[in-house]
Amino acid sequence: MQFVHFGHSCVLAESGSARLLFDPGVFSAGFEDVRDLDAILITHQHPDHLDMQRLPALVAANPKAVVIADPASAQDAAAAGVTARVVRPGESFQIGGAQVNAVGGNHAIIHPEVPVPPNVGYVIDDGAFYHPGDSFFRPEQTVDVLGMPTAAPWQKLSEAIDYLRMMKPRVALPIHEAVVSVPQMYYGRFTELGPKETEVRVLERGEATAL
Repeated sequence: MQFVHFGHSCVLAESGSARLLFDPGVFSAGFEDVRDLDAILITHQHPDHLDMQRLPALVAANPKAVVIADPASAQDAAAAGVTARVVRPGESFQIGGAQVNAVGGNHAIIHPEVPVPPNVGYVIDDGAFYHPGDSFFRPEQTVDVLGMPTAAPWQKLSEAIDYLRMMKPRVALPIHEAVVSVPQMYYGRFTELGPKETEVRVLERGEATAL
């Protein structure tokens, strides 16, 4: 298979029998120029995996592509005028000449007080490629190329390494890395979940600030 990484969790996988684009989200760039897609597969509805502003144009530019999504993402897509096929863990189907198995079902826990959406991972061609979305779910198939979550509010480095050791893919393709350079995602959770009497103040680099 051939792969193109458009940043964060957006990956184009091409097997010769199908062109599949995964998780075109707001932290990814360049996917909007991709053509001749057979499918656009969404793992879950978080905006870093699903950019609702760019999805309609991407679908319009790929009229033969079917949009595959978890139930929550499919609802969001419908609100934007995009019809998506809803899939759930345990389902198996063909896209072009590619076999797809939907697995997992649960987004990893960010914090007990933060609701998380459903998360569907996709195993392509009996393990040739696996995109887990925001999850460390282990499918039953042996995975050749793994989309490997790198950094997220829901994971520790030790957990990622343990997952990689458990999966033992031939190739680990680092994904979900953009949050390393977008700390605002973490700052927002500090404000949301921290003590009410605490102000979260991000200092401007190089500027003196009285606190």
